[in-house]
Amino acid sequence: MKIALDVMGTDYGPKELVLGAVQAVKEFNCEIVLVGDPETIENLLREYKADTDSRLSICPATEVVRMDEHPSIAVKTKKNSSIVVATRLLREKKCDALVSSGSTGAAVAAQRGFSRAVAYPSSTTDNRIDLVNVFHPQVRNAVANSICISHNQNVLFLTGANMAGKSTFMKSFGVAVYMAHMGFPVAAEKMEFTVQDGLYTSINVSDNLNMGYSHFYAEVLRVKFVASEVAAGKNMVIILDELFKGTNVKDAYDATVAVIEAFSIHQNCSFIISTHILEAGQTLHEKCPHFKFAYLPTVMEGRIPRYTYRLTDGITADRHGMQIITNEHIVDIIREGSRKIG
Repeated sequence: MKIALDVMGTDYGPKELVLGAVQAVKEFNCEIVLVGDPETIENLLREYKADTDSRLSICPATEVVRMDEHPSIAVKTKKNSSIVVATRLLREKKCDALVSSGSTGAAVAAQRGFSRAVAYPSSTTDNRIDLVNVFHPQVRNAVANSICISHNQNVLFLTGANMAGKSTFMKSFGVAVYMAHMGFPVAAEKMEFTVQDGLYTSINVSDNLNMGYSHFYAEVLRVKFVASEVAAGKNMVIILDELFKGTNVKDAYDATVAVIEAFSIHQNCSFIISTHILEAGQTLHEKCPHFKFAYLPTVMEGRIPRYTYRLTDGITADRHGMQIITNEHIVDIIREGSRKIG
């Protein structure tokens, strides 16, 4: 095993960490890369008579992230700090593990690619949420996307197949907005935003058997509550996934167009709304020039769908549902069962 050791991060200096590394290679016969100031490390290795041990190597780092520094800012501004360099070794698979007794926040921010958002008061600037390469913090090797929702384009109308990544993108956006308002680092390369009064989502809304509410009625009540908050003049972030999917296509089309158009008038609010009703997008595209339209594409390789997870401008023309059903041989299974019974 090869371990990257940040020897500069501790409050007590590198001496004890270098000594620990010397003892570790002797006891466990592992390899350790000592990340930090080369001259300091070389002097300590000579002092411990380990300067010729091939299991110990040095990776130069000229900067240090102090405990009193904000982690996400420090890792962005100190590219040659010991924790950033050690993390880079791990990310590039030049080491199998990373050990640091320095700033835990800096270690996480450096490893995960998080950054600190910049907030602006709503009283001094128009509504804006600008995210560069935002991704879901819990999805390994997540594909990042950039999005800006502003006063002049306050609605993102999102289309694409179920497996194309719409819900994951919407959750990524929502998590970033929430974490930024908490003052935590966000899973994005960069984020600037106007402070909001609240965040409301309608994703995976279920029915309520105890109250006697169907899926559709539960969703209607959720949207009604959101409408009341928006109408009260609050600065809100609203995320609605597959709006009104619990009713028939005609009513879903009419409701989607009417509700989204009414919401969009409130330019102090930001909306992301996804749907499979492509005709609604085409109607809104003609009526609402301040909308932003994007989709997550499906690329068919023969009969097999592949998903890029990359936001693309426009409204999707993908209609591959029947092909997927055909790939799973559902109709063939039913017909074969009928022949056996007959």
